[in-house]
Amino acid sequence: MARNGQDNTATRRPAGEPTHQAIKSAQTRERLIDAAIRCIVKFGYASTTTPRVAAEAGLSRGAMMHHFENGGALMQAAITELHEKRLRAFRRGVDGTPHDIHTLVRNYWKQVSSPTFIAFHELAVAARTDADLARILAPAQKEFRARWYQQAVDLFPEWQQDRARFDLALALSQNTLEGMAINRLTHGLDESMTGPMLDNLENQIRALKPPEPKG
Repeated sequence: MARNGQDNTATRRPAGEPTHQAIKSAQTRERLIDAAIRCIVKFGYASTTTPRVAAEAGLSRGAMMHHFENGGALMQAAITELHEKRLRAFRRGVDGTPHDIHTLVRNYWKQVSSPTFIAFHELAVAARTDADLARILAPAQKEFRARWYQQAVDLFPEWQQDRARFDLALALSQNTLEGMAINRLTHGLDESMTGPMLDNLENQIRALKPPEPKG
């Protein structure tokens, strides 16, 4: 209602627009999720406690519990964010990039060398012996794999004339590069072999790539 004869329509919040409190709450939640991921990378899953995450985020544990009722809820949100980050990074590495094999392999290697992949791997290893974490991670992983594959199909239309070769190239790339990244984390990768291995992978993918359609 207008007061003092003035129309305050212009100051009203448009329908559906989030309130200041809702924006602040979402920002705090994002801050906590990012802090949880940093803790997983720095300290490992077993040492990523709710007090440690709260401290990493610069918040009280009470403030954190307002957004996440327990550590499981926080881990579930962190896993969801990790998967979204990986999907976004995969798309960025392909979108707007020439689809030459060298560039694609190097972009993928860069992605699996990032803290996001380190956090994901830490959670995957911990879930082997942590039933509660496994119950959270397993369905999230299944959804991620389905979305990742469909995104790859959409991003590489030039491969879709031979889906069997595409699937093999994708599996070869994923298992080789992620395996190399994991070996690097455990100091099992001879860094001098990284370049030759990436070159070899490129050659294998080129051999699988369907021929260019004749004009």
